[in-house]
Amino acid sequence: MFINEQIRDREVRVISESGEQLGIMSSMDARRLAEEAGLDLVKISPNAKPPVCKIIDYGKFKYEKARKEKDAKKKQHTVEIKEIRMSPNIDDNDMNTKINAAKKFLTKGDRVKVTLRFRGREMAHMQQSAHILTDFAQALADCAVVDKAPKVEGRSLTMFLAAKKQ
Repeated sequence: MFINEQIRDREVRVISESGEQLGIMSSMDARRLAEEAGLDLVKISPNAKPPVCKIIDYGKFKYEKARKEKDAKKKQHTVEIKEIRMSPNIDDNDMNTKINAAKKFLTKGDRVKVTLRFRGREMAHMQQSAHILTDFAQALADCAVVDKAPKVEGRSLTMFLAAKKQ
């Protein structure tokens, strides 16, 4: 962003601090007007023909812009991926605890990665244990949809769930 002496254009369209258009004038005249008002001449739209400049307090302008960016950043929600790990010989009560944890994550707006880990001889019975993930998805069917179907990745079976859109 160009300010005061950095503006080298021959002619610029000038807007006053109150927002009214002062018209097209030379950059020297515009700078003189800004100095008389005790403010800065700031190039707002450099690609316009002629470039648009505004007479404002640059320090205040910079502060307001930073504050708006900070507020926008504060309001945005980043979707995190929460992981829930299980083994193929999980009991019903343990499964219910994991389902409740997944519900909590989904209501916060996060995605859930459900991982079924296999160790040793369990690797031979991977396909028989796949029903655990489908049961998990069915238990959460009221508040979640399967984002990515169960997939074998090394020693684990992984599935992604996302919150249902209302």
